[in-house]
Amino acid sequence: MGNRLSKIATRTGDEGRTGLGDGSRVDKDSHRVEAFGDVDELNSVIGRVLVHELPEDVRGSLARVQHELFDLGAELAVPGYQALPEASVERLDVELEGFNDELPPLEEFILPGGGPATADCHIARTVCRRAERRLVAVNHHEALRPSSLAYINRLSDLLFVFCRVLARHENGSEVLWQPAARREASGG
Repeated sequence: MGNRLSKIATRTGDEGRTGLGDGSRVDKDSHRVEAFGDVDELNSVIGRVLVHELPEDVRGSLARVQHELFDLGAELAVPGYQALPEASVERLDVELEGFNDELPPLEEFILPGGGPATADCHIARTVCRRAERRLVAVNHHEALRPSSLAYINRLSDLLFVFCRVLARHENGSEVLWQPAARREASGG
């Protein structure tokens, strides 16, 4: 296989358009370009989570997710291309159930924050939700594979569970939201 990126500065996008993998050209603010940009940003934020000390099972899962996000990005960059294996959704389901089973029931909303890895994982979770909204926007105009939409939805759920796992790993507990009435009653 030859070099994929032999020239980085092509100057073909200087006027606000970019090429897709099928050779077509679109505006850089098209739904499709916004979607694969958000998926790329999500992958970068997950890379940020991976620089922290993490439980090995979380690290392994996130490392696989980074490769799968490149697959999803390839699908978005090349209309009609299928790269993300449908089995990836099933794997996320299994991991989601396994990690969640080890956590206590959630009785209150969780505030983003905690330790460094937890805070970065919360950022990944919110970027994932934005990427999901972008994929839905693309799907309104051009049908995406249902498994691609399911994958990004399931991933945001898994990232939420990872926030809970990492909060315990770093701090021993989560930061819970206290509604205004409860804060006022406790003098806080």
